[in-house]
Amino acid sequence: MSEDDISEAFAKQKSRGLVLVPTGQQPEVSADTSQKDATKVDYVALPQDEQVNVSIHFDLDSAALREDQKPALAALCNVLKKSPDVVLRIIGHTDITGTVQYNERLSVLRAEEVKRYLAANCGVPEGQMQAVGVGARYLLDEKDPRGEVNRRVEFQAQS
Repeated sequence: MSEDDISEAFAKQKSRGLVLVPTGQQPEVSADTSQKDATKVDYVALPQDEQVNVSIHFDLDSAALREDQKPALAALCNVLKKSPDVVLRIIGHTDITGTVQYNERLSVLRAEEVKRYLAANCGVPEGQMQAVGVGARYLLDEKDPRGEVNRRVEFQAQS
């Protein structure tokens, strides 16, 4: 996505009034598996044309940000520098490989890794970002549930 595409998608998202709400159904598995939240955080699944998927892919069974994926964050970085009022949700996803609990934890780790990268390399304040994981609940390609396209991060803006 270009910087203009990202800015336009964020503007659409903010006008929708996106809200992440605690569902109170089950604990969220955090990156630190010794700590669990009292509630699970759910998110608003957006139409494809409003998603900000900057095509950050992950290897199977990994939350490490690959070197070849870092340049894709450059446009997002520039948009965030120009929009200090945007609170960014970084939503980690997985494919269906692995157990539900494992995928929940891995998706949080992926989101946290991107958050760490944006803070360290782009100067985005950590308080401007929220990292959450949704496991394999929202596949991008349901016809190929084990495909790399499902192992991604998605970005949602909140003013």
